[in-house]
Amino acid sequence: MPRTISIANQKGGVGKTTTAINLSAALARKGTPVLLIDMDPQGNASSGLGLDKDSVTTGTADVLVGFRDLRSAVLPTADDHLDVLPATRSLVGLEVELVSLPRRELRLHEALQDLPRQYDYVFIDCPPSLNLLTVNALAASDSVLIPLQAEYFAMEGLGELLRTITAARQDLNPRLVREGVLITMSDNRNNLSREVESQARQVFGPDVFGTVIPRNVRLAEAPSFGQSVFHHDQSCRGAQAYAALADELLSRHGSANGSVHREAS
Repeated sequence: MPRTISIANQKGGVGKTTTAINLSAALARKGTPVLLIDMDPQGNASSGLGLDKDSVTTGTADVLVGFRDLRSAVLPTADDHLDVLPATRSLVGLEVELVSLPRRELRLHEALQDLPRQYDYVFIDCPPSLNLLTVNALAASDSVLIPLQAEYFAMEGLGELLRTITAARQDLNPRLVREGVLITMSDNRNNLSREVESQARQVFGPDVFGTVIPRNVRLAEAPSFGQSVFHHDQSCRGAQAYAALADELLSRHGSANGSVHREAS
């Protein structure tokens, strides 16, 4: 079975979708089959991989309410070995509809039972809130990757996210663990960036990835072209960082026989 990883942080603008797109693309470039599920109603992971929101009519929302099976809603991308379950406009306001459905927190988990075995990894780009869509993602995942922006107030709000992860593990998904904390948007010339990274490593220890994602213009530009950074400029610092993160992730799982066992609290 593939390893399913939610990429979550209720704080917006922390590099969550950038990580979802470029970590997925980095693994795909290594020949690792990846499915990226866009659970964010903004649909930035979908558009960032070149899908036109106005022309895509079937996606995550249809799968969650049971109108379509997951296999039929998945679309290929320009990256070999990388497919996406896109967000559509129907995902906006879907939470209200989910409330009245049976097993509302487990809709994505149940849909993933029909997932083709061709994938090694499934990444879920969560919305920047701790709502029912995020809970669905946590209930369907093996682990959670938490992007942490290297800026002031970065640690604020993490406690609430960690409590949500713990509650999801206790009530819905006992296998759920913390994949790791990823420092994003770092500028090593900036004392504050270094302080945030140091604090994160003190608090979370080895759960913090050794790879740090830098602030990088090319990385920020790539989504406007509907491309991963590897298509936009594979030699830039941002691309090199996500390639290194993919190596680190594979190394972590390889050394643990495909599994990690970190507590989420």
